[in-house]
Amino acid sequence: MTEVLETQIERGRELARISHWINGELVAGQSGRSGPVYNPATGEQTGEVDFATAQEVDRAVQAAQAAFPAWRATSLSKRSELLFRMREMFHQRREDIARILTAEHGKVLSDALGEVARGLEVIEYACGIPTLLKGEYSEQASTGIDVYSIRQPVGVVGGITPFNFPAMVPMWMFAPAIACGNTFVLKPSEKDPSASLLMAELLKEIGLPDGVFNVVHGDKVAVDALLDHSDIAAISFVGSTPVARYIYERGTKAGKRVQALAGAKNHMVVLPDADVEMAADAAVSAGYGSAGERCMAISVVVAVGDVADALVGAIQERLPKIKVGDGFEPDVEMGPLITREHRDRVASFIDKGREAGATVVADGRETAGDGDGFFLGPSLLDNVKPEMEVYLEEIFGPVLGVVRVDTYDEALRLVDENSYGNGTAIFTRDGGVARQFQFDVQAGMVGINVPIPVPVAYYSFGGWKDSLFGSSHIYGPEGIEFYTRGKVVTSRWPDPATSRVDLGFPQTR
Repeated sequence: MTEVLETQIERGRELARISHWINGELVAGQSGRSGPVYNPATGEQTGEVDFATAQEVDRAVQAAQAAFPAWRATSLSKRSELLFRMREMFHQRREDIARILTAEHGKVLSDALGEVARGLEVIEYACGIPTLLKGEYSEQASTGIDVYSIRQPVGVVGGITPFNFPAMVPMWMFAPAIACGNTFVLKPSEKDPSASLLMAELLKEIGLPDGVFNVVHGDKVAVDALLDHSDIAAISFVGSTPVARYIYERGTKAGKRVQALAGAKNHMVVLPDADVEMAADAAVSAGYGSAGERCMAISVVVAVGDVADALVGAIQERLPKIKVGDGFEPDVEMGPLITREHRDRVASFIDKGREAGATVVADGRETAGDGDGFFLGPSLLDNVKPEMEVYLEEIFGPVLGVVRVDTYDEALRLVDENSYGNGTAIFTRDGGVARQFQFDVQAGMVGINVPIPVPVAYYSFGGWKDSLFGSSHIYGPEGIEFYTRGKVVTSRWPDPATSRVDLGFPQTR
């Protein structure tokens, strides 16, 4: 993996071949199909990732299936010990993981380190698996009858993860899944796949048994093979809404439990009494951080009443200070987008907004800089209307839209009528209004003067409406429930006073 890491970071070397990880070892793909991996900051291809066939996916699933009985039988104390080792190993190697993220995704190194840190929080939560799997016990539910509940692993589970968080989201899945006693097959994004292999190698190094964690790369062929495989009991997915809907429908049709976290159009409501400087700082960091390629990124600022002019001016004033460039440069605050095609798609919304009547306050194409990297500077559109394509579509890039409304009720209606319900935020000094907003708003995660309300690891992450398919959010208590099945045991034992069996103690009541 050291060679892979160096190849991804340094320029002018041979392309790294990125292969599968099955049953504790690298396995070269045999399909003859592959995809390019780029350094988005330079536009140069740095790797070639193998695409799996259905037969290669089956090989990974069979390795997981073979490892499951022994892993399920491993005591909670030993599983917990391995989770603690996992946490320490990933913490020690966090910079190596982060550098791969910057090399393949493009996010600045500080963002990459933050991604690893948020993944580590879920691993830390999973370390408490002996407590998290505790059941309930009712003695003497009926005469001589005791009843108790237990939770057991579902078997082999699959994870299909997005390009924007190639380390964190897999950790959100495999840490609780493995802690619960399942075995895991990961299909990471083919756009930035190398972090998954480094994590696989680190898991082997801490002593995780071969076959408990496997990685297969690929495209729709690999995805469909996981969804259709009879030995896969559950699928976790994070990605766009159209794909999430497809994953959910095909997976559930095949009899699997599916959690499919989907797209977003996150609104940040700013009331007239808000601290404008604080709100502007929040809009900039939440709208342009990681080049806007976050499912929790703010993409719409809803300016209520007379706060609009001051707020738009404060945001505009901050944009020239954002340095765009290679994420390895220490003073860079925003890196490139993941691919040239995605950059061009995101940039097209600037013209679409202008043509529909929005005001282009900042055009990121003018500040993208020279070179072949996939850069787009921060873009700001004012006077966006709900019927515009720039409002309706999930842009997933550094294009922030401002919608102006007159009242709080209009702002709330705008958020609630949007088809997405992932996250939302409100900025105000009024505690009563904030409390009413959290009561009324139709979204799964709410921030009060917090622009990106990603829950801590001991709560669960997920949205409502078209931002979630299925009923289960990811990690936290709902993650533990998703990766286990409940079982209730009703027991009765012979009364020692009447039993014919010699129990070795006085037969008295």
